[in-house]
Amino acid sequence: MKPTDTTDPRRGPGTALAALAAAQFTVMLATSIVNVALPQIRDGVGLSDSGTTWVVNAYGLAFGALLLVGGRAADLLGRRLVLLAGLAVFGISSLAAGLATSSTVLIAARAVQGLGAAAIAPAALALVMDLFPPGPARGRALGVWGAVSGAGGAAGVLLGGVLTQAWGWQWIFYVVAIGTFAVLAAVAASVPRAKATGRGRFDVIGTATVTLALTALVWGLTSARRSGWTDTAVLGAFAATAVLLTAFVLVERRHPNPLLPPRLFRTGRVSAGNLLMALLGSVWIALFFFLPLYQQQVLGLSPLVTGLGQLPLAFANMLGSTLAPRISRRIGSTATVTGALLAEAAGLLWLSRISVDGSYLADVLGPTVLVGLGLSVAFVQLTALSVEGVPQQDAGLAGGLVNTTRQVGGAIGLAVLATLAGTTTAHAAGHQPHLESLTAGYRTAFAVSAAVLVTAAALALLLTRRTEATSPRPAAQPAAATDRPA
Repeated sequence: MKPTDTTDPRRGPGTALAALAAAQFTVMLATSIVNVALPQIRDGVGLSDSGTTWVVNAYGLAFGALLLVGGRAADLLGRRLVLLAGLAVFGISSLAAGLATSSTVLIAARAVQGLGAAAIAPAALALVMDLFPPGPARGRALGVWGAVSGAGGAAGVLLGGVLTQAWGWQWIFYVVAIGTFAVLAAVAASVPRAKATGRGRFDVIGTATVTLALTALVWGLTSARRSGWTDTAVLGAFAATAVLLTAFVLVERRHPNPLLPPRLFRTGRVSAGNLLMALLGSVWIALFFFLPLYQQQVLGLSPLVTGLGQLPLAFANMLGSTLAPRISRRIGSTATVTGALLAEAAGLLWLSRISVDGSYLADVLGPTVLVGLGLSVAFVQLTALSVEGVPQQDAGLAGGLVNTTRQVGGAIGLAVLATLAGTTTAHAAGHQPHLESLTAGYRTAFAVSAAVLVTAAALALLLTRRTEATSPRPAAQPAAATDRPA
């Protein structure tokens, strides 16, 4: 029997897009909202300095390791169902984090938040693809998607500062919980039900091996920032990653329904998009890590003022995401991606000139606006590239894959850049004042980030132009699939 669709048929795809974009915004918000509040969280639940990093790492570890699983579950079980379940888990765990009185409960709640986010992100992106067929409408929808994704990271820093200073660190989690339940209600009311489009069963062994491999990789990278790259546990994690990834490849070759089917990469643009997204992600997360540190530790700004300082970056991000589809239609996707990456690189190179005697207006405002414009345009185009031509039954998995590459790329980038910054600071500490040595470390992180993006721009010029000529034009998809018997 055909299930009854309880959504209001008078509501168009724009209403559904708003709800789905709000879900993505919530995930990105939770990624950065704790950064400014970490000192207060440390004191509130009795964490050590090294333990404090796990308030961030527990979320990122679960999120990055389980995205592929979340994407595949969305394809097999139904994207709307998985999205609603993910939002429920995310909201409950956010509330638990705010109520936590011990470090164990807080870190566990953050890990469960990451689990919910790993279901939300790929399912929501796949639903956007279902609602908007290839063409200008999808381009505009992905522009909205990019705007809320980048704005979520900047808004997290802003809200984290405001809430922590006004009411205490617990409220950063309470507000996320309240917002998540509101988004859940909006999704239930506005997003039409659709049948599961994937075929086959879960690739249990492949899922287990790749999830454990990603867990070991992200854990090793985050631990390397604290313990060093030659630490025995860190080297063991990297060795386990290599073994598990090898096992994953062998399993996938033999499995009739692999977790990453070859058809996902047939256009060639999926591979290019994911590689470039990993490089973009490697500097994206690091930006929101180092910039607030410079503002607070060197410039001496309060958490509230630091948060407010993210507003121009957020506005630039929204403007760039809105303009990205128009720019792409005018000059082509290859030129758009390349130009956006170079613009962001220029902004980061500008940030590499920060000084101890600087100010927000002189050292931060101009480059962050440039970074926001480049980052947003690049994100929108690379997201579109990473899902272009993907079979409809794999849309959730494609969404999980592009989020995985961004998240894992961010973990790798942050670990490497934090190590370089720390090494520079340690070398400078012997002959420079403390703030001078800190600033030298931040300058190094921004300069290397700029170099990474210049490399990414060169690769974009090569890879996207090569695949553009060989990629088949995707067939139009229905605006939304309705429930019917399989």
